[in-house]
Amino acid sequence: MFDVSIKGWSHDKDLQIIQADVLMAVDDSVLVEEPLCVDVGLPAFLYSALHDTAPNRFAPPDQWERMPFFVCGCGDPECRGFSFVVHHLADAQVELIEVEERTNGTYRELETHLISSIDYTKQVLAVGETYLQFIQGLDYRPFLADTVKVVEGLVDQLHQQVRSESDGGS
Repeated sequence: MFDVSIKGWSHDKDLQIIQADVLMAVDDSVLVEEPLCVDVGLPAFLYSALHDTAPNRFAPPDQWERMPFFVCGCGDPECRGFSFVVHHLADAQVELIEVEERTNGTYRELETHLISSIDYTKQVLAVGETYLQFIQGLDYRPFLADTVKVVEGLVDQLHQQVRSESDGGS
C-alpha cells in the first residue's frame, strides 16, 4: 500500500517556500519521514503520476519535471532531496525507485516498489489539491514563477486521468 501524508503545512515568507511534515511509505518501508520543502518538487511529483520520470537535482528550475519530489527544508534541491525514478508499467502499476543522485548525472538505485497506478495517482493528486488550497490568499512568490500555474494544469490532468481510470479506461 502506498501512502503519502503531508501535514503541518507552513509558508516561509523569507524563503518563499512551502514546508511541511512529509511521510511517504510503501507497505512496511518508510521512504520519507521528516519536515521538508514540498513546493519545489511538487510539479515533478504530480508529473510522475502522468509520465515516466528521472530526477536531476542539478537541473535548472525551468526543468521542474526533473526535481527531487521533496527537498531540504531550505528549498534548495542541491542541498538535499528525496529523488525517485518512476516508470509506468503496462499492467496498471507504477514502479517507484528511490535513488541516490550523483553529481555526474547518474544515480544509484536504493529501493524499488510496485504500486497500483490508480492508488499512486489518487495519493499524488490529493497532495496537489491540498497545496492549491493551502496557498490561497498567501503572499507567495515561488522561485519558479510558474509553479502555481504548472500545478493547476497537472492537477487538472490528474483529475481527467482518475475519471478515465474509474470509467474503465474509456
